[in-house]
Amino acid sequence: ALPLLDCMIPSGASAAEKSALTPRRSIFIYLPNGVNTHAYEMTTAGKDYKASRVLEPLAKHRRHITPISGMHHPNGLGVNHSAAGMWLTSGKVGQADRNTISVDQLIARTSGQHTRYSSLELTCEGHSLAVNGDGISLPASARPAIVFRRLFEKPKGGLAAQRRTLHRRGSILDAVLDDAAALEKRLGTEDRGRLDQFLTSVREVEVRTERADAWLDTPLPDIKPDVASRLTQDVGKDRLGQYLRMMYELTVLAFQTDMTRVVTFSTGNEGVGPAVPEIGVKQDRHSLSHHNGNPALLEDLARSDVFNVQQFAWLLDRLAEVKDARGPLLDTTIAVYGSGMAYGHGHGMASVPTILAGGSQLGLKHGAHVDFNLVKDFEGYGKGNGMYFGPVNPKARLSNLLLTVAQKMGVEAEAFGDSNGIVSEVLA
Repeated sequence: ALPLLDCMIPSGASAAEKSALTPRRSIFIYLPNGVNTHAYEMTTAGKDYKASRVLEPLAKHRRHITPISGMHHPNGLGVNHSAAGMWLTSGKVGQADRNTISVDQLIARTSGQHTRYSSLELTCEGHSLAVNGDGISLPASARPAIVFRRLFEKPKGGLAAQRRTLHRRGSILDAVLDDAAALEKRLGTEDRGRLDQFLTSVREVEVRTERADAWLDTPLPDIKPDVASRLTQDVGKDRLGQYLRMMYELTVLAFQTDMTRVVTFSTGNEGVGPAVPEIGVKQDRHSLSHHNGNPALLEDLARSDVFNVQQFAWLLDRLAEVKDARGPLLDTTIAVYGSGMAYGHGHGMASVPTILAGGSQLGLKHGAHVDFNLVKDFEGYGKGNGMYFGPVNPKARLSNLLLTVAQKMGVEAEAFGDSNGIVSEVLA
């Protein structure tokens, strides 16, 4: 669980061999209910773009980020509060269709073989962004202290006790699967489908159990007592800034110790979204997003947006400060920050707010605002709320960015979801 050290790299290794040894990390962070688009939008593109009020906290990291405008999910129009469920999948959520695999889990299939945990799912209000290959959402952890103990605390009773527990769990799972196989022969088609969905969840537990057993003999990393004390405090979303920073610090620590290389973090439920008591924003994000043009609510939504982006900037600060043998973690970590909605008041899902950050050693370039809204016959911003309900550029799909990130994370894929290409504008 040590970070990558220079002494781990064979002397005389070629550039390609060194590249293969470089951990590729990714984190996907969701902001619920869209943004105050009037405070978020930027009217200039390219390297000379003027940062908007909401994105101003990222000014320090300008050369490490790419704001992207104009992307959408073709399957997302009109699904209301299911935007988070399709943000990383591009699946048809809220309809009869089952969801599809999320990009983080696609990446985890490649990177997970190197780490104790194939992925880490975090949430503020119970919703998970991660969806497995059978379209089933994976459970996510909401309490930082529990996450820390799961990752870094040595098992009570020692390894032998934990191994007995895992073997007992494995025996129970075997019994469940055997009984299910016998039951399946007596079921109709629809019931078989329901049973299969249940068994998929059982198999997920089985895989995680086997994985935990395989890693038992690998020592856990030693964490400094002051760090452990800080990250095991019981902090709720009533102190949102501290809560978000604790989750981000856990992410950095997990990357630094190579416990996992894939993280998803939902910072709020689409139907609620946390308020920000620290700055006097008392209403939840869902209420603020349905502002109906009320100036006071719009201002509070903008303040909430700025506050959340400030915490994301703090994460980038930490990733830039912490180093391994390849340099700052930020250079080997790709971060995607955004929302599945743009204009929350009308559940608009065109031109969803999206920020790509990091990954300079993985083949990404930054420093410009990529704006897919700037196409022929489009006269610019400020034309009213209608622009948020339909895409200006139908070819600009968020799944294109997800495919681009997956490829840079080592996934060999030519398509993802409803993608129709890659985002070449962010490639070095």
